[in-house]
Amino acid sequence: MYSQKVMDHFRHPRNVGEIKDADGIGKVGNPVCGDLMWIFIKVKDNKLVDVKFKTFGCGAAIATSSMITEIAIGKTIEEALRITRQNVADALDGLPPIKMHCSNLAADGLKAAILDYMKKNNITPPDWVKIEPEHEEKCDV
Repeated sequence: MYSQKVMDHFRHPRNVGEIKDADGIGKVGNPVCGDLMWIFIKVKDNKLVDVKFKTFGCGAAIATSSMITEIAIGKTIEEALRITRQNVADALDGLPPIKMHCSNLAADGLKAAILDYMKKNNITPPDWVKIEPEHEEKCDV
């Protein structure tokens, strides 16, 4: 059901924890499924120099949180804003369809953390960034 990469990131998650002096914090969740994650970012010279996470949820939620940190570290703000749920799933060699929408909130959490950073620093997001209102996702579980 799960790829070896998903299982590896679940069993040995990378970059777990909190950045005490984070430049941006994103909190996303799916109350229907119970997945909840916080993404913390540290920015220097327009690049993400550190990304950490704290996740309460299933194995897929933990794996996607771990993977988003690996994908995002070293990226510019603009590059990181372009990371999608599908990019995360592809980097993990796929997720079961039933888990794609419930657990892969990591890209949304990263975006929320970046938008928090931008708001705190009076930076206007690029026009192409879609800012969505808080919403509750549907879960197929």
